[in-house]
Amino acid sequence: MLSEEKATFVRAMFDRIAPRYDLMNAVMTLGQHQRCRRAAARLARPPRDGLALDLATGTGDFAAALREIEPTCRVIGIDFAMEMMRLGQTKYRNGVIFTQGDMLHLPLPDNLFDCAVNGFVLRNVADVRAAFAEMYRVLKPGGRAVSLEITSPRLPVWKNIFGIYFDHLMPRLGGWLSGQPDAYRYLPQSVREFYPPEQVVELMRGVGFRNVFFRWLMLGTMAVYVGTK
Repeated sequence: MLSEEKATFVRAMFDRIAPRYDLMNAVMTLGQHQRCRRAAARLARPPRDGLALDLATGTGDFAAALREIEPTCRVIGIDFAMEMMRLGQTKYRNGVIFTQGDMLHLPLPDNLFDCAVNGFVLRNVADVRAAFAEMYRVLKPGGRAVSLEITSPRLPVWKNIFGIYFDHLMPRLGGWLSGQPDAYRYLPQSVREFYPPEQVVELMRGVGFRNVFFRWLMLGTMAVYVGTK
């Protein structure tokens, strides 16, 4: 899929599933998605009175996790799916500034943010390296970038069990609950086609991040990637 086509497809898909997005996140992760966001937010280390950026903010849960870790931190949440952000604005009326934008072409100056995060978006980006390059550009020197993403577990037995759920049961359940079966068939496909964690680390290093590492979460079904400018 060409980059422009992918962006159009992803934007339309998230606008369609917006009303059920939070519910489906809770169902798919057995209620653990917020815990994972909080763990990733702690790794971002938002400073007191700092400025943080949440890319592809959606309904704002990662932005809220940053504010939970450091209540004095101001957070800008950027997304190109307007329906997702409209829901976010009803949930988080204070402390998060929602604005429309494309994470590959951020309408923001260089060296502005103390930390920049994103959750469950890298698989949907047409150019992952360019996304990391934009994060690097808008971070202050010493600022932290943190990305949280679904990945395929590696332990053989658990990988098979997870595959049955994620590749077969979850798309049916998601299609039924959301009324958008195509979106939840796309989800496992996007995970299968995404880079392995070691390659994501190399992409971050390639745009200039240092001290890059990743950690497994939820028995290896999620990975959180961290780098410092």
